[in-house]
Formats: sequence, structure tokens, C-alpha cells
Amino acid sequence: MANYSTHSFPSSRIATIDVCAIGKQRHHICILLECDVTESRFKIRRRKSEGCKISFTAWLLKVISKTLKEHDEAAAFLLSKKEVIVFDDINISLLVEKSLDGKKVPMPLVIEKADKKNAEDITREIEQAKKEVLSDKSVVLNRKSSRSERLYYHLPSYIRRMFWKIILKHPQIAYNKMGNVAVTSVGMFGQIKGWFIHTTIHPISFGVGSVIKKPVVVNNDILIREILNLTVLIDHDVIDGAPMIRFINDLVNNIEKGEEL
Repeated sequence: MANYSTHSFPSSRIATIDVCAIGKQRHHICILLECDVTESRFKIRRRKSEGCKISFTAWLLKVISKTLKEHDEAAAFLLSKKEVIVFDDINISLLVEKSLDGKKVPMPLVIEKADKKNAEDITREIEQAKKEVLSDKSVVLNRKSSRSERLYYHLPSYIRRMFWKIILKHPQIAYNKMGNVAVTSVGMFGQIKGWFIHTTIHPISFGVGSVIKKPVVVNNDILIREILNLTVLIDHDVIDGAPMIRFINDLVNNIEKGEEL
């Protein structure tokens, strides 16, 4: 008979399973990008040498929110067959790894009004969330969980997923609970030489990979540059191809030229 061991399953993972199940039913287009962040990372290092506390992830969130503010239809929710709803602010849901009962678990942190904050503000907010004491009753970092939210983890799967479907049909509720943008940054946890294809229920989501040094042709010369692998999922139900490409072009340009630095 084979030997094995069993381990407790963090309740926070249940929501991830449900989100993946619902996310597969949505019509997202997946875009794989390579962004040359050599100049941007140089500017960040220079800012740090001047005493500014700023992380690469926080700066990237700022650039994403700034670009989305200029292309707000990319972060819109489908309201009906004839209407979409565009919120005034960019609220970003970011996964932060926390320790619970000796295990690392990802927990969502909603950074509200990211478009109105600078990279230093966002850096500070992420660092505070990492220091927050996590309990088994936590649902979202930096927010007090309601009794109904804690009850969610004890419900059967079909009821839990029905709950998500109802929320997504009411964009105001969805926006208040989870924001209108999602970011998963595996680059925060280690080096990955490639992209990862994630799943989301948000109108737009970003999978941030690692920064890898690669040979790149620049002005007909082969140079070693720092390249960020970035995956973008965009809901094709709310935005068409042409405005989608304009958003992506502006996003890559803003990332590569070190906007907001």
C-alpha cells in the first residue's frame, strides 16, 4: 500500500477555485507581451538612491492605472446587451502572499483609486499589507470581513459559483468588492523564464512575469536588455480590436519609457 500524507487546505484557496471556474466562461483575449524595462529599472534604481521607497511592482501598477485612465473602456464592465459601465476610478486587485498556519497563501489586496496615487503611495500600501496579521477569517486584506463573506467558504460549490455569477451581473457590486482590474505578479516570488496564462473574472487582468536579460536588436545593434514578460487578458465583450491595440501600444510605450518616474 502506498505511503502518503494529508495536509489542511487553506479556505482562501476555495475562492480561487471558484474564480477559475467562472473565469473560463468569459470571453477574454490573451495577449503575450515583451516589454524592454531596462531604462525604467535604471530610473527606479536612481530614485531609490535618492531616498525614494518605490518598488518595481508598485510602479508598474501606477503605469497600468494611468494608461487605463486614458483608455477607460478597457476596464469597463458589461452592464447589458446594449450598455457597458465605466467607473471613474481604477481599483486594482493584487495578490499578496501571506503566511497562514505555516503555509504561504495568496490573498487579494484591493488598491483603491490607484490612478490617483503615486508609485511611492502604492509601494507603502503593499508593504503594509504584507505586514498585516492574517487570520483564517480574512477574505480581503485591509478590509474587515463581514459574516456573510466568511460564511461563503462553508457553502456548496454550486451556491458559491452562483454567488459570483450574480455579482458579475451587478457591476457596481463587483467593482466595490474586487475592483475593475486584477494583477497577478509571479515575478514577486521568483524567476520564471516565460509567460503564464492565468484566468480572471475581471474586465482586464495582468499576469506579471519575471524580468529576464535577453539579447535584443536596438538600432541594428544586438544589446543585452532587461525584458519583462507580461500577459494581458481583456474582455472582448466590452472592447473591440482597434481600441484594444491602441491601449496595448500606449501601455508598452509607457512601461518602456519609464512613465511616472
